[in-house]
Amino acid sequence: MSLAASRQVLRHSTFAVRRTGIRNASSTSEAAGAVKEKASEGASKASEGLTRVTSSASAAASKVGSAATNAANRVGGRTGRLISSVQALIPRVIYYSRVGLELGKLVAHQRGMAPPNMATISQYLQPVTNALKNPTSLLNAGARTAETASAQPVNILNRVRGFSQQQWISAGIVAAEVVGFFSVGEMLGRFKLVGYRAKDHGEH
Repeated sequence: MSLAASRQVLRHSTFAVRRTGIRNASSTSEAAGAVKEKASEGASKASEGLTRVTSSASAAASKVGSAATNAANRVGGRTGRLISSVQALIPRVIYYSRVGLELGKLVAHQRGMAPPNMATISQYLQPVTNALKNPTSLLNAGARTAETASAQPVNILNRVRGFSQQQWISAGIVAAEVVGFFSVGEMLGRFKLVGYRAKDHGEH
């Protein structure tokens, strides 16, 4: 084979390879486009099916709810009155629970409160889990507290003697609050401010 002929064959073979690559590239992009179309069609069909299921489920739930309401309305007597009063209270309870939740959020945000993290919770639950794992430690702890209780009055007396003026003021405020709440509770229980209601007893 001559040199010119071999060059000619080589040119044709590289040209054929290039053409095949171009054909493959175009068919690959067409295949990718077809796959994308099928995927979008499948997604749209799935969303349509989900919408149908959701609408049918909500319709079924509303039918069940209306059937339950109708059945409850047909009940008469005390039970019917109780059911109707509970149904009347539901919107109020929902409203005031939402108001309380929002108020709690505001107070927690203003005071910088946050729920405890897991480390704090586990720290407080550790003694409980230890006691559950080893119940005999509870009996030993009771003996230890009995031993320390015998020496406790002296410690309490020393602590009271060492109170500062601020601690005495706070203790007085707490005592006044306790006496005040006790007095108000007695007044509510007696339905009178002073004394008890006299009961008329017959002549003996």
